[in-house]
Order: sequence, then C-alpha cells, then structure tokens
Amino acid sequence: MKHILIVEDEMLIRSSLRRLLQRHHYQVSEAGSVHEATGNYRLDEFDLIITDLRLPGELGTSLIELAKPTPVLIMTSFGTMKSAVDAMKQGAVDYISKPFDHDEMVLSVERILREQQLKVENTALKQQQKQTTINGIIGSCPAMQELFKRISRVAPMASTVLVRGESGTGKELVAKALHQESPRKDHALISVNCAAIPESLIEAELFGYEKGAFTGANSQRKGLVEAADGGTLFLDEIGELPLEAQARLLRLLQEKEVRRLGATQTRSVDVRLVAATHRNLKQLAAEGRFREDLYYRLNVVELIIPPLRDRGSDIVEIAQALLEKTCQRLHVAPVSFDDDSLAAMLAYRWPGNVRELENAIERAVILAEGNTISPDLLAIELDLPILTQPIEPADTPIETTPKPLAATKANPPDTANETISHKLGDAEFQELVLRYQDQLSETELAKRLGISRKSLWERRQRLGIPRRRSTPIGDDTE
Repeated sequence: MKHILIVEDEMLIRSSLRRLLQRHHYQVSEAGSVHEATGNYRLDEFDLIITDLRLPGELGTSLIELAKPTPVLIMTSFGTMKSAVDAMKQGAVDYISKPFDHDEMVLSVERILREQQLKVENTALKQQQKQTTINGIIGSCPAMQELFKRISRVAPMASTVLVRGESGTGKELVAKALHQESPRKDHALISVNCAAIPESLIEAELFGYEKGAFTGANSQRKGLVEAADGGTLFLDEIGELPLEAQARLLRLLQEKEVRRLGATQTRSVDVRLVAATHRNLKQLAAEGRFREDLYYRLNVVELIIPPLRDRGSDIVEIAQALLEKTCQRLHVAPVSFDDDSLAAMLAYRWPGNVRELENAIERAVILAEGNTISPDLLAIELDLPILTQPIEPADTPIETTPKPLAATKANPPDTANETISHKLGDAEFQELVLRYQDQLSETELAKRLGISRKSLWERRQRLGIPRRRSTPIGDDTE
C-alpha cells in the first residue's frame, strides 16, 4: 500500500483529502507545517508528499529538497501561473489549484505514483545490467556477481590488488576494469607479462636505465613503471618475476619511488599496482621462490576469478557474445549454435577457460558451411569415462560401404523405419557405434540408428563411448 503524507494547515481541507485518498486504498499521514512534518516523520519513507504552498513558518516548497527522492505535489490556492512555475522550477513533480476537483486529485496522484514506480524499475534494471557486465566481463553466476561487487568497491582506491585465477580466465580484463572504474582512467594502463620478458632484461624493462648502465645501453631509457606514472601498472604472471626484481618492486611499493639501472638518484612515481597470477604465491614464498614480504604487500585486496567450468550458464552467455563478436570481426554472415553445441559447451570442462572458448568459436565460425554450429566444429573432447576393456578389432573387415544398421538381428529389415536405438541393448548399441563411427558422420550414424544427434550424444555420454573419428572436422553434413 502506497504511503502519502499530507502537509496542510487547514484542518477541513486536510481531513477531506485524507478521506479521499483512503477511499482509494492509500495509507495517509498528516502534518500541519513543514516543522511538524520533519519532526514527526522520515520524509524519504513516503511514496508521495502533498503539501500546500503557503504554510505557517516555512513554505511547502522547502519540502522538495528535504524529502528527496520522494516526489512532492504542490497545492496552491492562488492559482497563479507564477507560483506554479516557481514550484516546478524548484523540483515539484506537479501542482494543483485549490479548491481541487476530487477526480483530478486522484488522477494526479495515480499518475505521479505510476511514473515514480517506473523510475524505480528502470534504476533497478540499470543496476542489474551493471552487475552482469563490467568493462566487457560477462557474468551472472553468484561468484561473478561477488567479483563485480569487489571490483566496484576496490577500483576507486589506490590499494594494491592481487588477481588470482587459472590461465585464460580473464585476469587482464579484471585489471582493465579496475583501471577504467578508477580515478586513474585518464592516465596510462601499462600491462606487463613477466613470463614473456627474459630474466636478464626484466629489471631494465620495468625500471629503466641510464646511458652506460650495461653493455649496449647507449642512451637512457624510461622504464615501464615510470611510463605508468599517474595510472596503473598491471604485472601479469608476477610469480615468474626474479628475486632481484622482486626486491626492487618491494621498494617501489614501500617508498613510491624508482631508481633506474645505473642511476644514483631516485624518482618519485604515483603508480597503482595490480598483479595477477595462476600460481600459489604463498606456497612459492614458503619454498623460497617468492619474497614473503612482497607477497603480503601485494595481497592487500585479493580478487579470485572462478574457472569457466564453475560458472554454469555464464558459458552460454559468454559464447553467444563471443560468437557475435567473432562474426563481425571476420566479416561473415551471422551463425548460431545448435542445441547439441550448447549442451556440449555446458558439459565440457574448458581447461583453457575463456581463451579456449574464444579460439573454439573462431575455428567453428571459419569452418561452418551453413548457418549453425555443431559440436564437431567446436572440436572439443568431452570428459567421458575411459573404457576398462580395449576395443577389439572386428573379426571380419569393415566394408567400404557399411551395411545398413537396419539389417541386424535386433532390427529386421521389415521394421527399418522404426527407431532401433531403443530396441538395442547397451552392449549391441556400443558395438554398432564403435564399428561404424569411423566411416559415418555423427549425422549419418544417428540417421542409421533412427535417432537424433542429441539422443546419440546423450547415450554416448551415459555409456561412456568415446568419439573415434577418421573423417575431417566439418564433414558432418546433413
């Protein structure tokens, strides 16, 4: 029930308006002045405030600011355009002249409350959209929702952040989100893959050097740390950083200054550090391969990215977004996933995470001959149980043109049009699939069995029958 506050010093008008609103199923509270209203109630808890313009003490228009975001409807007995315009300029949602018509009042109240509800719903929708994607990162599962909340909370701060996650989960995207959501977004984001720089060059690349600092240093050079001054420095795979460079990085975090190789003077820098790793830095520290003091300096705030296999339906959302993006980038006609592909992607464990998914989709788009993508085009191997017994070769050689499966004992020729899959026992079904899958595409094999490709895939899953194809990927034509 919507709650409305009436602020009116004339008792008869206030009582009449209260009864009118109550007849239309509104909860109503009353006050005779601004002072009484603010003293007795929390104004932001009301859905609407209806107030007279002229009140003892402060004007009714003062409630517009005091009650935000609650809408305020102004009543005026003067009926002048000037008073109405002034009220609207100050933020009133509408005005109504006294004496007011009851129907007009009810219609105005209904309209204002309806518009206010739409604003609330739109705000909630925008917030929901914000939570399901941040800077290109898609995620609706609880783990990603929590990650988004942390990113939004941490990004405005200058604190060091450690991002952890398996390879391919999108650690650099998180670093970019932290940068874009921070006050540093107008300055540089410098990304460094510590594993990609030779150990002998890492210190020179990060901290720079003076002319003559070492053989080949023919001029001075600013390091990547200085290049990130005022912005964000992202160190990916920081677990690969040599111990000597770790000591320099620790000084940077402690003193906010850097000294180039061969220099005698230090330089002050303002850098926000974001580090990422797929390794357990605490364990590396225990083994003496990573400085413990640096680990604690880095691990001020830890953000953990869940692996793709643990993100449920996020896989489909990400796949759809990547598919659209890939088609646009490759300038090909839009294609879509068939039901079997979606099921396969959900069943697959994705050891390479989003990076592997992106590569699989690009490959499928390139190889697709129609407007749909089948599981074979994705070229993913599902984690099926390994057969305990080796597959024995057939006693008789397989013919170049396989015999129709309908001509088996389990399915006489006169019932060839019936679905034979359900007539076959599991052992017979497995034998037939293993015998003919190297010669037939999945579509042809399913057709011979009288079932859909999805049913064939599901029964493979249940029986643990691995795929052994000799036909090229993409030859699975209808």
